[in-house]
Amino acid sequence: MEKPEMRLIAVSNRLPIVLTREDEKLTVRPGTGGLVTALAPVLKNRGGTWIGWPGAAEVSGIDETLKSASKNVGYDLRPVTLTEEEVKGYYLGFSNEIIWPLFHGFETRCNFDPEYWRCYRDVNRKFAKAVAENSRESDYIWVHDYHLMNIAHELKSMKVARHTGFFLHIPFPPADMFMKLPWRAEILHGLLQFDLVGFQTLRDRRNFIQCLRNLKYPELKISGRGTVLKAILPNREVRIGSFPISIDFNGFSRRAESRDVSERGWYFHEAIPDQQIILGIDRLDYTKGILERLEAIRITLRKNREMHGNVTFVQVIVPSREELPEYQNLKARIEQAVTEINGEFTYPGWVPIHHFYRQLEHDELIAYYRAAEIALVMPLRDGMNLVAKEYCACSLEGKGVLILSEFAGAAAELQKGALLVNPYDVKSVVDTICMALDMPPEERRSRMKRLRSIIRKRDIFWWVDSILQTAFAKRLEDFPQAEEYVPEISLKEEC
Repeated sequence: MEKPEMRLIAVSNRLPIVLTREDEKLTVRPGTGGLVTALAPVLKNRGGTWIGWPGAAEVSGIDETLKSASKNVGYDLRPVTLTEEEVKGYYLGFSNEIIWPLFHGFETRCNFDPEYWRCYRDVNRKFAKAVAENSRESDYIWVHDYHLMNIAHELKSMKVARHTGFFLHIPFPPADMFMKLPWRAEILHGLLQFDLVGFQTLRDRRNFIQCLRNLKYPELKISGRGTVLKAILPNREVRIGSFPISIDFNGFSRRAESRDVSERGWYFHEAIPDQQIILGIDRLDYTKGILERLEAIRITLRKNREMHGNVTFVQVIVPSREELPEYQNLKARIEQAVTEINGEFTYPGWVPIHHFYRQLEHDELIAYYRAAEIALVMPLRDGMNLVAKEYCACSLEGKGVLILSEFAGAAAELQKGALLVNPYDVKSVVDTICMALDMPPEERRSRMKRLRSIIRKRDIFWWVDSILQTAFAKRLEDFPQAEEYVPEISLKEEC
């Protein structure tokens, strides 16, 4: 950022904190995750602000609690309070019953309720008002994810001039999928009001541009080459780029080297000695391909009796949206599948699947990464999937093998070291699991060395710097374009 007076204002659906109420007292714990890790130093150095929903409908006493928490984290936390009706319509409704399934390719799960759109616009306007009240014209407003695609439009409607950028953390769908959205024109118009629009992959960026062309923007011209393009409109331009999000590689790697984590990893193997561990870690969601993965494990065990007693599959599922019947049903189906598989193959001294349904503490998570010989990451569709990158960062000895879905955004970067699979092709997944289990140590080390090198070079701090440098470069020609990663898979990179 060129001007010292320019502050960074981060805007996301949720504040980077966890609120709990103990003995009638409201307490705050700092949030975790790559985005918080990356943005916190920038916000501290620039005197920045993070604007978001506290995570509960109309929490009393929130202002004083956040004022105290702001001193601890080193930057301002500004809440946007929502009513129960707004949470239902904007968050559970439009965001998670329309945009989430549609953008992941599950249009049959969409509930196109017009009332959801009205509520989505109202809440985006409420966020925009919070941005206007807590920022100056010289500040840079960085908006995150699909919940808030209309903020720049609302700011302009209020005649509030701000420099704005947007990053979509989930996939952007191809045109034939996106065109099913009744409010497709409004969403595209809203995104074009930002000065910079960032996507996870080149495919997402191409899908977005194809959607613009399908809706016949006659005044729109696309110029440039590389990872960042310019959409030239009358009187202004929008920069459209591909910026694959990443992790704090050194942070994960250092923690994996710690004594506590090493001891935990050895404990896991002592509990199931002389076995290779296949690891799956996912948030509870229908996009993660958990049922498909379990079916692949079932068929693998049926076809390969020699694996019995020599391989253990560990599936960790992090609770998510437990109040929704659809997710309750998914959880029940997963538990039923695990029970059936264990019932079919278990014998004294060996249980094929160890299933956990809980949030892992950070060191426990890293210990599982460290212990596992294979990570099975098989989303049906994913914007990026950071589990794949975290696993590689923690694979210090290079013994690990990453099996990765073609439909994860991470496949574009990690294709040359991972074993890519189509999660819908069970036979291919079974064959790939067998290949990974039998892979020679030299090939494992070579593949993992390549993966770790890519992730180390393009970590979360590289991601933040790339986006901010692109946003503030006077000319895109002055900013060195990042190397393009185009997947070498059978699925063509078409819009």
